[in-house]
Amino acid sequence: MVDVKMLSGMRIVVVGLAREGIALASYLSNHNLTVTGTDLRTEAAIGPALAPLQALDLPLVLGEHPLSLLDEADLLFVSPGVPLEANFVQQAVARKIPLCTESKLFCYLCPAPIMAITGSSGKTTTTTLVGKIMEAAGRRTWVGGNIGRPLIGEIDRIAPEDIVVMELSSFQLEYFHAQLNQAVDVAALPTPDPEGLAGLLGNFSPPISAILNITPNHLDRHPSMKHYVRAKRALINYQGRSGVVIMNLDNDMTRAIGNQFGPKVRWFSLEAQPPNGAGLVNDNLVLFDQNLKPQHLAHKQAIKLRGGHNQANILAACLLAREAGAPVEAMQGVITSSTGVEHRLELVRQYHQAAYYNDSISTSPERLLAALHSFSEPIILLAGGRDKHLPWEEAAWLILHKTRDVILFGESADLIAEFIEATRTHVPSAKTVVHRAADLDEAVTLAAHLAEPGNVVLLSPGCASYDMFKDYVERGRRFKELVNQL
Repeated sequence: MVDVKMLSGMRIVVVGLAREGIALASYLSNHNLTVTGTDLRTEAAIGPALAPLQALDLPLVLGEHPLSLLDEADLLFVSPGVPLEANFVQQAVARKIPLCTESKLFCYLCPAPIMAITGSSGKTTTTTLVGKIMEAAGRRTWVGGNIGRPLIGEIDRIAPEDIVVMELSSFQLEYFHAQLNQAVDVAALPTPDPEGLAGLLGNFSPPISAILNITPNHLDRHPSMKHYVRAKRALINYQGRSGVVIMNLDNDMTRAIGNQFGPKVRWFSLEAQPPNGAGLVNDNLVLFDQNLKPQHLAHKQAIKLRGGHNQANILAACLLAREAGAPVEAMQGVITSSTGVEHRLELVRQYHQAAYYNDSISTSPERLLAALHSFSEPIILLAGGRDKHLPWEEAAWLILHKTRDVILFGESADLIAEFIEATRTHVPSAKTVVHRAADLDEAVTLAAHLAEPGNVVLLSPGCASYDMFKDYVERGRRFKELVNQL
């Protein structure tokens, strides 16, 4: 049995002390391993989150990543917020110091089956649905990864008969490739279990995995779209023959990738009816067997989650749950009762007969498209934030076709306005009025002034939040505060 003791005697550096890094450093220290934590932020900037490590009297190097830390390092665990291209990480690679992550260590040590989910959008909703379905099916279920809690702190409580559902981002997956460690001489490392360590540092893909979609995203972090796709593919590239891949037949990129994996792929689609997959029949969500015999899940009108993108998420979730042995009754109960996840087309309130929706998770134009497609009512859109170097042409076109007013705020306001006005020359009938706001507070005030009965006021920024907020969660919660104060 694989054991974390394979790291005994190694000098470990955890790079990046956000949620995942703190959980990992605590776990390693609690297992009597030699750990140092480092973060570019100061102690004051990190704040109370450091308390668990300070209570363990863990050595911490804050405010910098001095290269001297590498002089006595045998292994680096890199947090998702630290880019692979960071100088400290690249210096470690140059010195042939192996790299790993909390997610990969968890997957390697976990005694229970793992289902893992990635995609440019829909990850959290799908992961949440799968977790609820497996719980309804009577399985002790652990949900985590990029959603909620880092699971490494729970691993000693997980039993072989349990099931784990993980959301994994491209930031986590880019470290799943063994090529990063191809120059490492494992035999020269101070480990009591060279074979176990070699396995940890090698290629890994969970046995049941889903890629929901791939569209341009995070190109402010990944050097190119090619690098972004490569990170996503790590989720499925290294499965064994018995592995199963859930893929989106309607997405060009996932369809091209899935076609390379043959019969192990289970397709879901809103446009086709794939054997052994999931799709629609007369507006009913169904699972198909190999002979296309349908198994009813729910009628579209029985689904509380708005939008075709959420119907696709439900189909993917049910395919994953079917592979893990969940009965269809468990799926039906969950998908017809679920109302969604915070910050994802979340209805905040009705005010003067206008509906206010929080879609702060919309950090890319692609997610903004999905949000706009989810409504038939007149829309007042709040958009803007920090640009991620993603294309805006399609979003600008849909904004002109679907919104009555758009209120722009944040660093990218001018950029988005330029795309909208450039596109307007091709849509002369568009009546969309573009407004500017200094910040989200002013945007909400203006939206409330413009809103009429029957309108939808939609926060779906299409951009990152870092110009004004810590993350999309803080942005979404501020929006809800403002709306509830109206």
